[in-house]
Amino acid sequence: MAKSRKSRRGAPAASVAETVDGGLAELIPDPDRARAWTLLLDGAPQSHVDLDDPAFLSFEYQRRLGHVIDLVAPPGRPVRAVHLGGGALTLARYVAATRPRSTQQVVERDAPLVELVRRELPLDRNARIRVRSTDAREGLAKVPDGWADLVVADVFSGARTPAHLTSTEFLDEVRRALAPGGWFAANLADGPPLTHLRGQIATAAARFAELALVADPTVLRGRRFGNAVLVAADQPLPVTELTRRAASDPHPGRVEHGRALRDFTGGATPVTDASAIDSPAPPASAFT
Repeated sequence: MAKSRKSRRGAPAASVAETVDGGLAELIPDPDRARAWTLLLDGAPQSHVDLDDPAFLSFEYQRRLGHVIDLVAPPGRPVRAVHLGGGALTLARYVAATRPRSTQQVVERDAPLVELVRRELPLDRNARIRVRSTDAREGLAKVPDGWADLVVADVFSGARTPAHLTSTEFLDEVRRALAPGGWFAANLADGPPLTHLRGQIATAAARFAELALVADPTVLRGRRFGNAVLVAADQPLPVTELTRRAASDPHPGRVEHGRALRDFTGGATPVTDASAIDSPAPPASAFT
């Protein structure tokens, strides 16, 4: 284990590195923001946190999930949110900053990672965030029926989403935890030929009436490996506003929904526990 604390006031912050269950966790200071950090796991970027401005979202996929958080309820209204996958708790911090008095549950299996993040990147004392160190599906099962306004799935083990978090049975558990009118959002990662992504859209369509997908156009065209944010609900989604926000990002995203999204699946069938496999591993070039 290697570790170095932040240096004294006035000097550049030092990186922190510790071995956690998921591998080598590194907190790298952001040279452009005084108290901001990037979390790497075995060299793969996982999260970015700005302690002075938790509403700042640096990563492309996290900004897109931030748009979902902004639109799930009227601006500023507290919500009940469940985060499956914690990382540096970036999105939970974002909810706490933009929707004060929200109540949140974070399920992050890697207890040593949680300890590292809590110690080096402490949460606001007023944030109503409870962290459970357990498997995502096991933690979701403990959420009361109809409790959550929003469930966010952002779980990666070795840069891959575990198979048991990709099935219709998993989404049945998500639906049980959601309140009427609640939303589900998932960070998905895939590359050509997009088999995993198409299967996940078909799986969500088997359980939710309304879907939208936000991604970089080059990812949707199968030209490179990347992230896509899937949003699902049982009532119409604010697609126009989501499209506007995604298009205005530094790296503009495209929103697919309705007939175009159904066509995008290319006849893919829903994934069940019996057929589920982990999401594909990213190519070595994905993080260079």
